[in-house]
Order: sequence, then C-alpha cells, then structure tokens
Amino acid sequence: MTAEPIPATETRGPTGLIGAELDSAAAMWQPDPARQRRADHTLEDLLTLPHDAPRVELVDGVLHVAPSPTENHQDIVSLLWSWLRAHTPADYKVTAGMSVALTERDVRIPDVIVRRAGGSGARHFVTADQVVIAVEVVSPGTRRTDRFAKPGEYAAAGIRHYWRIEQDPVHVYAYRLSDRPGRSGYREYELVADSADSLKLTEPFEISIPISQITP
Repeated sequence: MTAEPIPATETRGPTGLIGAELDSAAAMWQPDPARQRRADHTLEDLLTLPHDAPRVELVDGVLHVAPSPTENHQDIVSLLWSWLRAHTPADYKVTAGMSVALTERDVRIPDVIVRRAGGSGARHFVTADQVVIAVEVVSPGTRRTDRFAKPGEYAAAGIRHYWRIEQDPVHVYAYRLSDRPGRSGYREYELVADSADSLKLTEPFEISIPISQITP
C-alpha cells in the first residue's frame, strides 16, 4: 500500500515547527499597507517598531526602508565621524546613523550629525533644533534624495548647516541656511564652500578638513 502524502501544512521542518508556523515565524516585519495608503504614521510608530524591523525613515507619514549602504559609503562615514569627533568643541557631539525628528510625520537618518551636547544617551532620536550640521554621503541609489529632497526638508526644519559628500572622487559641499527666503518663498541653503582637497569653514566653528583624511 502506498502511503498518503502528508499535507504541506503538517510537514515539520528542522525546528519541529509546522510548515505554516515556520513560514509565519520567518516572515519579516512589513509596514501596514492600509496605514501606508493613509500616510498617517508618526514618530511614535517608529519608537514602537518590533526588533526585526529594518531601518526606516518617515516621510510625510509614510515609512520608507533606508537603503543598505556600500562599503565605501560606510568608510567615508566612519572616517568623517572620527575626524569630527577629534576636532569638534566640547559643547558639541558627533553621531552617525542617528534619527532626527524633523516633524511628527517626518524622521530622517542623516549619515552623520553634529549636535549640541547633552541629553540622554539612551534615546533613539534627536529633534531638529538640536542639530547643527547634517551630513549625507551620496550613493547611486540616493542621489535625488540627498541632493534635493533631504536638503529641502532639513532647511524647512531649521537645521543651520548641511553637508553633501559626493564619491569618486570624494568632494564635500558645505551649505548654510539663508536668513532670507529664496525663490521658493522659503529659506534655502546657500553654498559656502566646497572642495576635493581641503574644506575650510568658520561656522559653526573653525573647521579645516583635509579631504584625504576622509577618503577610503
């Protein structure tokens, strides 16, 4: 007599879980599609994400999974963080990969921030008014966001300084928030310095970065 096949839902895997349970256990967290359509996520939702959730940003109430960075990207971030940490005055703190709440419905993760010192080291985000410099390292998949979307959002939130770092070769563009509205009717960033050799600035403090020291 030929044995009847066991239904797939009853097949046990190496962990002893029933197939359906195994599939369920292995399923990764995903944003709620209904709430994504309503665009009603807030900062509070980010603070209660499950441990298996990917790194996400919040843009106008919609959750966006942050793309995985390349090794070169991360090397530039690490080198810049290390340089700034060694040369930043004591009343500032340098952090990489920290969430910044721009509004209740907008949360971005700059590659590096320089913020005012103080506050709990156990917190998961800082607010825009605490950020002095926001830095983004541009990768192929983030060009439009880093060159256009994020500067506009950071400017609207009142972050005084924005740095954009292009790769191949490494070139740093430093912007300062204008005191007067631009053509858009809102305050915009104006370029104050850029270099592929040595970036020299007087705001928010004296800075002179040899670009070779943040180049992988």
